Parts: sequence; structure tokens; C-alpha cells
Amino acid sequence: MLELVLALAPDATEENKAAAQETARSEPTTPGDSVPAPPTVEAQAWALMDAESGLYLEGDNPDERLPMAATILIMTALVVLEEGVDPDEEVTISEEAESYVGTTFSNVGLIEGERLTVRDLLVASLVASGTEAVYALAEFVGDGSVEQFVGMMNQEAASIGLQNTNFETPAGLDTPGNYSSARDLATLAREALEYPLFAEIVDTTDATISTQNREIEVSNTNQLLNTYPPATGVRTGSSPQAGENIVASAEDGDESYIAVVLGAEDSDHRFRAAETILEYGFLRYELQPLVRQGEVYEEVPLPYRRAEYVKLAAAEEVTGPVDPNFEDVERKVTTEELPPEAEAGQVLGEVEAFVGGQSVGRSALIAQEGYQEASLWDRIWYSVWWIVGKALEAARQALEYIQS
Repeated sequence: MLELVLALAPDATEENKAAAQETARSEPTTPGDSVPAPPTVEAQAWALMDAESGLYLEGDNPDERLPMAATILIMTALVVLEEGVDPDEEVTISEEAESYVGTTFSNVGLIEGERLTVRDLLVASLVASGTEAVYALAEFVGDGSVEQFVGMMNQEAASIGLQNTNFETPAGLDTPGNYSSARDLATLAREALEYPLFAEIVDTTDATISTQNREIEVSNTNQLLNTYPPATGVRTGSSPQAGENIVASAEDGDESYIAVVLGAEDSDHRFRAAETILEYGFLRYELQPLVRQGEVYEEVPLPYRRAEYVKLAAAEEVTGPVDPNFEDVERKVTTEELPPEAEAGQVLGEVEAFVGGQSVGRSALIAQEGYQEASLWDRIWYSVWWIVGKALEAARQALEYIQS
């Protein structure tokens, strides 16, 4: 196994970023300029993540375990989608699900016996925080058991590496067992946004859901969708214990970020804070190629050859967000023992890019040219040179010993 860590210094760019449609942005800094300072956010915790790579960029108390309120519904929806449920399949509202209409603030007024599609229940949950819709989904996917569904939520949390998250209910109720962290919620949102249906729903400002005999209008509580043009979702949440929370995503050009604010003092502040964090991301970071497709990142000696090498080039490009000073960027090349022969394009290694010690992505390394298995004559000459080389090294060491 051969490992090599190389410093990476992408070419700096002089181009300015385009201003947001309705948000004034100063010109981005270029290498050598001072970079924007992280924002001051009045909340218990916050985090900024690059949506494309999952790279954690900035935050305060990002790993503190805190009540999450209705941001929990990101996981509820993710489990439904992971299970591959048909969005057009109908679900009947149970007596237990309807009971949350009269006991919780967040509901859309669904009645026992009404039938809705899974798609409409997801809309009711993600757009309007309909608690009864959440429980209807949990019963349906959990084979009639809400507890089983919650177990699926915790299994999913473990599978995607959430280290400070636990679920006790499928909705954002204040219980000791419902908690998460800003970093974990950003990771969770990134996973869920991979599903087109989820991304479509959380980017919806107003929608209509239908039962077998009526239609219900629902509106999104995420005001950023109306006030901040780059916004693309994701979910708000508020409760007496959690305060005002938001998980927000935004996209501008080829850049996309996820901001999480937990425990803001009021509803307006969480939106202002989320917008400030997202703008900081767009201003400070630029998407740069960290590994370039077709570029050679290693030359490996051919088996049983002297001074003959195979060049290994990246099979695909790896991009990531870096600040204008391009600090803490490196790449790590890993190759295994070469096979006796290989064809052009054959995978013979891997290059992985890091920013600030965090993995951004990786690309296979492929042979630029093929090579044939060493002939008997090649092996003989290689063995001869190996023996001669060992003899000369032994003689050199002996001479040094005598001289000393």
C-alpha cells in the first residue's frame, strides 16, 4: 500500500460572484485579501454546511444536543422515502392520528376515516407541520406501530452517521428523547434533499391536499422561500423547549449551502440568522476543482521493470468549497500493488481530496496507458539488477563501517 499526501493549490480566480437577486452582496475577496468573519448569531447553536460535498464549514456549538421541534420531520420524511413507499398509495387516517388535531398546535384538521395519498401526507407534514399527518405516515410505514417507525428513524440516524441525535416520537413534540445537533440536522437535510420529491415539497410555498371528499389549503412556515431568492427549503420548527429553529437550504449558481439555527429567540430572528449564515457561505467560499479529471496524480513503477512507470490520472473531477486563501487543502493518493498487466482506463488507485482535514470527495485513478506482463527476460534482468543493487548497498554500508 502506497500513500502520499500532496498539497493542492488551485488556481485563484479574479472573477466576482453575481449578486443575489434581492440581497446586496459585497464583492468576494480574492487570494491575499481578508476573508469575511463568521457571522454573530444569537442562538443556542448554528452550523453551515456545503450541500454538495457535506463539508462542515462554520458554526457555534454545532454538536450540542438540543430539542429540535418540527425539524424532526426531515427524518420522518426520509424514512418514508427510504422505504420506497409509492407516493400515490392511499393512507386512512386513524383514530390515534386524528387525536393530535385537538391536542397539538400544528395540524391540518384531518379526520378519522379520511384517505390521503402518501404524497399529500408528506406535503401536510413538511409544508404545514401537520402532526396528525405525521402519525398517519408513521403508522402506515411502521406496519401499524408508531414505535416501530421511531426505531426505523433511529436506525437511519445511525446509518448516516448522526452522532448527537435521537428520536422518541415521529413528530416534533417536546420529550427528553427527541434531540439533535446543528451539524447532525445539516447532514440529515443533505441526505433528504437527494430525493427529488422531498426537494420539491420543501421548496413549495403553498399547496392543496385532497381527501376523498374535500380539499385543504396549506402554507409553508419557511418565510425564506418568499423573502430570500436563493432559498430552496427545508423546514422550520418551534416549541416551548426548543425555541425557534430552522434548517434552511439555498442555491446560487453552482454553489449550494445548508444553514441550521437552533434556539433562536424569536421567529423573525431565526430567518434573519439563517439568511445571514447562507450569505456568509456565498461570500466566503468558492467552488473549486480539488481533483481535475484527466490530471496525473501518481506514477507507479511497473512490476519487474527498471525505470518504467504507469501514470495514474483522475477518472472524474472532485470539487469543493474553499475560501479565497485556499488554506488547508490537500489530497491523498492511495495505490495497491499493481497487477501483472493492465489496460488503459483500468482502475489502479484512488485520490481523495480534503479541506481542513475533512474529506470532500474521491476519484478513482486509472491507467493512462496499458502495459503487458513482464517477459521472462524482463524478470531475469530485474532480478540481476536487484541482486547487484543489494550487493552495492551492502558494500557501501561495509565501507562506512570500516571508515568509522
